Amino acid sequence: MQPSSCDTFVALPPSTEGQRIIFGKNSDRPCDEVQEVVYFPARDYAAEEKVECTYIEIEQVGHTYAVVLSRPAWLWGAEMGANEHQVCIGNEAVWSRESADDEEALLGMDLVRLGLERADTAEKAVDVITELLEKYGQGGSCMEDESGFTYHNSFLISDRKEAWLLETSGKHWAAERVEDGYCNISNQYGITTKIDKEHPKMREYAQSKGWWDGKTEFNFATVYSFMTTARIEASGSRYCEGKQLLEKSNGHITAETMMGILRDKDSGINMEGMFMSTGSMVSVIPTNPELPGVHYFTATPDPERSVFKPFIFVENARPLKETSSPSYGPDDPVKKKPRFQSKPNRKHELFVKHELVAAIIESYKDRGQKITKNMRDLERMKMIEMEKILSSGVDKPDILADLFSRSVQEEMTVYSKS
Repeated sequence: MQPSSCDTFVALPPSTEGQRIIFGKNSDRPCDEVQEVVYFPARDYAAEEKVECTYIEIEQVGHTYAVVLSRPAWLWGAEMGANEHQVCIGNEAVWSRESADDEEALLGMDLVRLGLERADTAEKAVDVITELLEKYGQGGSCMEDESGFTYHNSFLISDRKEAWLLETSGKHWAAERVEDGYCNISNQYGITTKIDKEHPKMREYAQSKGWWDGKTEFNFATVYSFMTTARIEASGSRYCEGKQLLEKSNGHITAETMMGILRDKDSGINMEGMFMSTGSMVSVIPTNPELPGVHYFTATPDPERSVFKPFIFVENARPLKETSSPSYGPDDPVKKKPRFQSKPNRKHELFVKHELVAAIIESYKDRGQKITKNMRDLERMKMIEMEKILSSGVDKPDILADLFSRSVQEEMTVYSKS
């Protein structure tokens, strides 16, 4: 399996406009997969409680933070999301010299959710993920079928002051701190010689495998990647294209900039085909802790034909029903062994309506342009509303308790009028 999916971006001052951090990700997954956007409030747990992840059960912590997640509907974990402390995480598939294990363990997506639920800073999320990785390992099918599609994971993690790039190979890992500028990751290792944290036996292991001679400068990407170098700088690669798109707006990167990058089809970042961009996220995090972060999600495929809708963490935030897929509980084919013997209908309400409108946009040019304009007008209006909150803070939190759901309803009204 060639690296062929997902791009994650983060921009920090001084590359952004204002004192803000902008995080973005396209989740590129099988084209028939439904991605849902869900909210889980903060919660306390009794001692000795367990949590059932996608494939395995692990120990629960005493308290989990509130999270908003964009995830393939069959998974416990998530492709991307944020928590109430404005930590954002996205993961990428990477392939190393070590084969990816199909033995069931934690998926990279499980680690995204666990990191968000348990860490109030980006650096703590690195610690949470790596401790769980070393204890439980990573492995299991990453697609809802019996193909045994497996991979290692890299993570881009940000908070109000910095970002961390975390890359893994089995239970081994390296992490790099990003304190300013911008950073993007695709499906290859990107940490080279600047390593700020690492698995204590990561170098020793590489030497034992004959990947590193123990004398030359240690370069994580070169040593662990299944290619001679992990930085695919060839013209046309998504990593290179993404970097260039960020550079083009360097010093002026905004949420709109990031949405534009995620919608870019020429670069391949907005992916089409058997693997496509099934969900997208853009977060705007002021460095001022007194101001809220705003997290935009599409909950629908192809950001070019989707509306980025805002979510803000407030007390009493309500469940996101219109973007929550049907639940099958213990009868879910993912939970029964042998797994994946059938595929239930996981389409949520917004997905169904979006699917119909996407077909109209595809088939009728003039009508499609009108619908797309109305969708963009709604998105622009929402962003103007959010700009006031990003600048001045939240006056009436109760009004924002159903912000995302109201935005979804407005999107569906645009569809019905079309």
